[in-house]
Amino acid sequence: MHSLTLRRRHWCAALCLCLCLCLCLGLALAPALHAQTPATVAAASDLKFALEELVPQFEKATGHKLRLVFGSSGNFKTQILQGAPFHLFMSADEGFVYELADAGKTVDRGRAYARGRIGIIVPAGSPLRADGQLQDLAAALKDGRLRKFAIANPDHAPYGARAREALQHAGLWEALQPRLVLGENISQTAQFATSGSTQGGIIAQSLALAPAVARLGTFQLIPESWHQPLQQRMVLTQGAPAAARAFYDYIGTSAAQAVMARYGFVMPQE
Repeated sequence: MHSLTLRRRHWCAALCLCLCLCLCLGLALAPALHAQTPATVAAASDLKFALEELVPQFEKATGHKLRLVFGSSGNFKTQILQGAPFHLFMSADEGFVYELADAGKTVDRGRAYARGRIGIIVPAGSPLRADGQLQDLAAALKDGRLRKFAIANPDHAPYGARAREALQHAGLWEALQPRLVLGENISQTAQFATSGSTQGGIIAQSLALAPAVARLGTFQLIPESWHQPLQQRMVLTQGAPAAARAFYDYIGTSAAQAVMARYGFVMPQE
């Protein structure tokens, strides 16, 4: 009986020791595990190539991990309003950031990080000419050379909204309606415009300058005065982890801005 009681005491002591060790280990590892939790960045699709270059540099320099999700800024705004777990929102239109801030979804009203540009791109073999004044596009509408033309959906993609404004300025918006192919975001629009399924389209300069896109067609800028400026703004959402905050700061560094400028973005003066 005495031996059984002794064994029980030893077993209980061992169990308590094991539980204490597990608790201590968990407390010790918690900060490290938290630091390694990837932050999710919801980024406008015009940033695809620039961020795919920047993020590995950032991760190597800081040890933080990021998860990139690309899409249209308007859709991201709606998803964040509905509770989507995005930690940093990099919008192609500052208005969406202000809407989220007014709804209490962000830590503040964010910071401008770039100004974008649009232009016309025509794929190899297209009967169209890459003419930033859109005069050849107007002629192609009349002579039958144009069958399909791609822009991003102007209802939720800022680059699509600016394309619509430019086409309205040129007096081509109404005539183009039956021939428009709408991309869900500007990255998909670039695919439509360069794949040969359309005769061309209006896309972001940041995509047109990427080698993967540049080799597929010819691009020319549309005058910036033809549309509202593409003021791009980023903001942290409530409860954003350290990795998101660090990347928010990193985008403002000279090294990051040099990469952004190489993709045609105009850096903010503020």
